[in-house]
Amino acid sequence: MVTYLDAAATTRVDPRVAEVVLHWMTEDFGNAGSRTHAYGSRAKRAVQQAREYLSRTFDADADELIFTSGATESNNIALLGLASYGEQSDRRHVITSAIEHKAVIEPLEHLQSRGFEVDFIEPGLSGRVTVDAVMDRLRPDTLLVSLMHVNNETGVVQPVVELAERLRETPTFFHVDAAQGYGKVPQDLTAPIDLISVSGHKIGAPKGVGMLIARDRGFDELPLQPIMFGGGQERGLRPGTLAVPLIMGLAEAAKIFQKEHAQWSKGAAELRARILSALEKTRFHINGDQTHVVPHILNLSFDGVDAEALIVRLKEHVAVATGSACTSASYTPSHVLTAMGLPEELASNGLRLSWFPSQAADLDAEELAEMIVQMQPDPA
Repeated sequence: MVTYLDAAATTRVDPRVAEVVLHWMTEDFGNAGSRTHAYGSRAKRAVQQAREYLSRTFDADADELIFTSGATESNNIALLGLASYGEQSDRRHVITSAIEHKAVIEPLEHLQSRGFEVDFIEPGLSGRVTVDAVMDRLRPDTLLVSLMHVNNETGVVQPVVELAERLRETPTFFHVDAAQGYGKVPQDLTAPIDLISVSGHKIGAPKGVGMLIARDRGFDELPLQPIMFGGGQERGLRPGTLAVPLIMGLAEAAKIFQKEHAQWSKGAAELRARILSALEKTRFHINGDQTHVVPHILNLSFDGVDAEALIVRLKEHVAVATGSACTSASYTPSHVLTAMGLPEELASNGLRLSWFPSQAADLDAEELAEMIVQMQPDPA
């Protein structure tokens, strides 16, 4: 039995969620845009109820939630959707961090090709960007700050709450990629953040569904422009037939996770402690500030051990990764660990362990530690 320790990449769909998805696929299968019969009416009503519930988890209004295929699409709508306004208002400066997911970095690189200036802040060894580092770079022409909630490789929580409060006093918009943080650190995302991106499959929902929160500031409507066209759904920002089964699955997963969050958090922390205790017999470095971290992600570099070789050695026992699932096929050093200023030996050999307690309860941490010890050379 291979223990699954790659929950930051994706999670298993909760069986209770799967039942809901199947119902809306095979029984109430109507199109939420169909207005002439009961199938469509039921679908439309269910989507609205899901929208109302999910928006409350952000303290947002229901009409401020846009359903998408996931955080990558949400990021693209948020970042590229502000481009026209930035060009028209001559505000072409963007601030972000060098440790963002590629789903943020690559849209911003596209903006650079359109004449935008992007500041990539390097966080230092802590892996945590400071509020002062952002505010010191703020300019009159700064259109946007984009900073992730929880880093997908180190699990370090970024100071999005304090930053949201500070930026709210300025005309600069604030976008947060919350793919890893939604549900895990729920209170943070009720802060006055303008744009929040979420993927469902990190909390037991199916792949292919997510959300974008697009908050208006008082009477000022957020100046987002669509990057796709056709149909006019989701405020005209995300056209296309709504994926009703996936939306209902997302809402069900969020309800379950909210109800069971305390149990999840306790189990995640206990498993973390068990892993670290077992690893005391090895020689390792923990990458990232451990005073600001979610309980279910560990990024480790082991002395004298090549991470790729270690993954091969462990693959019959545990499923782990060297970093983001979107870049794990690459053998280059992690751009996150490199941007933190870690030596190449550590940056190129970071191993990410991430878990849902219920999906990793069978982990033999002592066996894991022993296999690592066997790969480590004797200390000089």
